[in-house]
Amino acid sequence: MNEWNLIELFKLGGPFMWILLVFAIVTTALVVERIIYLAYHDVNVFELSNNVKRYLVAEDTESAYKLLSSKKRQCTAATILMSLLQNAKFGEIRMEKAAECEAQERIRRMENGFNYLSALASLAPLTGFLGTVSGMIGAFKSIASATDVNAQLVAGGIYEALITTVFGLIIAIMALVAYNLLIHRVDTFAADTAKAINDLVPLLDEMPIEKLEKIAITKQITEVVA
Repeated sequence: MNEWNLIELFKLGGPFMWILLVFAIVTTALVVERIIYLAYHDVNVFELSNNVKRYLVAEDTESAYKLLSSKKRQCTAATILMSLLQNAKFGEIRMEKAAECEAQERIRRMENGFNYLSALASLAPLTGFLGTVSGMIGAFKSIASATDVNAQLVAGGIYEALITTVFGLIIAIMALVAYNLLIHRVDTFAADTAKAINDLVPLLDEMPIEKLEKIAITKQITEVVA
């Protein structure tokens, strides 16, 4: 038997390999889905924030809102900054609260599935170890019933029993690495968003009220056109 043949290893691992196969498929699907989601919903904050800041410094709130409105479908930060502009006329506390609430909701959506990845990182090695224990029981049962016990029989049984542990650990490592990379990206987005809000709030707080009122007018016009 070719020891590097995955199909043969899968067969030797026993029934627990089917559970690990499901775990591997689910882990891969979750990671790919989250990567696609983060790629589609652009999580880059600084470029958009700097463009909005440039408009606000020039007191051009209409252009700032139009820019955010044009990017809100794909850029997660645009929706958050839009809530900041829309509530600017109600004062600093109100607009900060609105932006923070919107940011929390967007981050919650970005973290969908992360708890499953964390769970799989814990369950996969445990399932693999359970498969190994089950395999060891079978191996020792064969040894006990054998009339001629030799090193090859003992080593073969242990070798087969350890396969599930190896596969369980591989799946756990995949899930754990993916989880940490994804959560790091979300944490970076959260920090960048908080900085963008802090940079824009003073500009909006000092903006003349008539400029802030134009945001509501621009919003109505944009919604009618859309």
